[in-house]
Amino acid sequence: MEQPISVTRSNFNDWMVPVFAPANFIPVRGEGSRIWDQENKEYIDFAGGIAVNALGHAHPVAVNALTEQATKLWHVGNGYTNEPVLRLAKQLTENTFADKVFFCNSGAEANEAALKLARKVGLDSGVAGKSGIVAFNNAFHGRTLFTVSAGGQPKYSQDFAPLPNGISHVAYNDLEAAKAVINEQTCAVIVEPIQGEGGVIPADIEFLKGLRALCDEFGALLIFDEVQTGVGRTGSLYAYMNYGVTPDVLTTAKALGGGFPVGAMLTTDKFAPHFSVGTHGTTYGGNPLASAVAGAVFEFINTPEVLEGVKHRHQYFLDALNTLNAEYQVFDEIRGQGLLIGCVLKAEYAGKAKDITTWAGEEGLLALIAGPNVVRFTPSLIIPEQDIDEGIARLKRALAKLAK
Repeated sequence: MEQPISVTRSNFNDWMVPVFAPANFIPVRGEGSRIWDQENKEYIDFAGGIAVNALGHAHPVAVNALTEQATKLWHVGNGYTNEPVLRLAKQLTENTFADKVFFCNSGAEANEAALKLARKVGLDSGVAGKSGIVAFNNAFHGRTLFTVSAGGQPKYSQDFAPLPNGISHVAYNDLEAAKAVINEQTCAVIVEPIQGEGGVIPADIEFLKGLRALCDEFGALLIFDEVQTGVGRTGSLYAYMNYGVTPDVLTTAKALGGGFPVGAMLTTDKFAPHFSVGTHGTTYGGNPLASAVAGAVFEFINTPEVLEGVKHRHQYFLDALNTLNAEYQVFDEIRGQGLLIGCVLKAEYAGKAKDITTWAGEEGLLALIAGPNVVRFTPSLIIPEQDIDEGIARLKRALAKLAK
């Protein structure tokens, strides 16, 4: 067998469309919450593939599900159903408000399906012009043309005009602003219970309760984008459970497959029938391979031990970060729920989040940003305390560079 061609980081610049600016090293293997690059340098992983690797790297639960299914059946197309997808659908509906599930491959696709469903429900309502969508400033819902238009960050959408219309944006956590735009023509309100990319900003409970009441009043679908907050990330199975506010539609992806691409849109028997045969579709969505992995990962996470462990780790992180911050005085605020944590930089360090994550990488720590002023951590839900300690020690060395 031929040796694989040797590749370096510079090959990215030669061969790849330049939509990313990856780190200068290439990870080649991972185990738990540690990864190693081509030079065999070790890193602690506080990024978790952007809230995806919920069980860390190469977890036996995911690996075994993948390899077992891989010897049986990978893909059949949507002219047939399969056993793993039906079992996964049952898990999701049994453990949430939902009655029905549509499977796809990503969070963007799940949000695309949710927004299309809302437009279809609006059309079927018989109310003329019931197609308006209300979304929020700084939201992030994906990179398709529809979802990037619903997202409230013009930097991601303005280059691709003309954009789908009928979408209004108002301030997040501002119920009065929402009241001013939600009306009989509104078919949906889409909101993240915690804005992830927008800076790790949790919703106020009264804000979400108010949106629920407005949607009920005007016959609009309340869509919760739980792509980042779902599958145990906040210490509950889904973040809506922390608020006691139930949406009509929920989107989930990222952690659902523990690293294998899979997404889903969950809804109720009231709305699901509006998507009749042929109204929406996907080639890969609900394939047996993805469904088998997601089923195993979901089952492992959906236990009191793992979910309570996330809450415990949240406090452990908080204590460590507060101790660090007492020494370096870099963060203005540390916010989030569970293992979705955002460290907001003080004004004098504005715009330095990327520098911090770059220095962290040099010290052997993978971390994320959430905008220019927030350092974000979304590690494995089962990251060992000793790895948290080691990661914080490496972060400390990165902050020392910032202080200089």
